Amino acid sequence: MRTPPVDLTAPRSLMLYAAGFGTRMGALTATRPKPMVPVAGRPLIDHALALAEGMDLRILANTHYLPGQIAAHLEGRAEIAPEPEILETGGGLAAARDRLSDPCFTLNTDAVWTGPNALRTLRAAWDPARMDALLLLVPRERATGHTGRGDFLVGPDGALTRGPGAVYTGAQILTLGLLDGVSERKFSNNVLWDIAAARGRLHGVIHPGGWCDVGRPESIALAESLLEAADG
Repeated sequence: MRTPPVDLTAPRSLMLYAAGFGTRMGALTATRPKPMVPVAGRPLIDHALALAEGMDLRILANTHYLPGQIAAHLEGRAEIAPEPEILETGGGLAAARDRLSDPCFTLNTDAVWTGPNALRTLRAAWDPARMDALLLLVPRERATGHTGRGDFLVGPDGALTRGPGAVYTGAQILTLGLLDGVSERKFSNNVLWDIAAARGRLHGVIHPGGWCDVGRPESIALAESLLEAADG
């Protein structure tokens, strides 16, 4: 049987953001990093890793706070990209650039998803001819655990503009060339999104399932209820 050709325009690597202090989790992160906080019997980072199963991706996780716990937990499953200081999401991506494919997935490790696989939804919608960034979003009414007004307005063609509307879920595809326009060492992905938007190349796709932001202790029960309902 002939091996199907590799699609070089699709992401072949995944950056897991796992370096933060998790201060909003209070006592839960006093002795462990937020990605190791259990939800439904599994560390949060395992819920993120599950999305990459069967996708043949090179997986990197950046670490800073209590890095040894994450490194030990991910041994044999992901590579570690240590950060001697917090670089934020964009800075962390830039620091690991040489180890990532272009384009690449990035994924926050403080959320859970239900329904269709989030990364596969992104990959199916990715169009490098039109996009430098593709963000996975949910409507505000399906953003469990999220208290904001929303992040983006979605145009008829999927183009994004800033404004109260759909909520970013922490999953995306980015072209690494966006980093060329940034001179700072520490910066957020928001900087990259603004560059893509100015070029008319910032797009979004709606996740048809559920999503819960697990950024605070009270969100753990919400996430577990969401997962239980999906399993039922």
